[in-house]
Amino acid sequence: MIRNFGNSIGLAWWAKVETKGPDATYWFGPFLTKKSLNDNLETFLIELTDEGCNSIKHTLMRCKRTEPLTIF
Repeated sequence: MIRNFGNSIGLAWWAKVETKGPDATYWFGPFLTKKSLNDNLETFLIELTDEGCNSIKHTLMRCKRTEPLTIF
């Protein structure tokens, strides 16, 4: 898959999402383009809010990520 290849060489777009209550870091991705990430990120942030997460902040970055994608 092209997204996995892009991730393997560090060209994929990811959102690092940090929450309080619970204190967690979520990695949302990979995406081929920043626009594609932005188009899908709002839904993910709404899901976190619906699950009771507080103080949600996010950073968009182009990088290589592997497991774990959720860190508590």
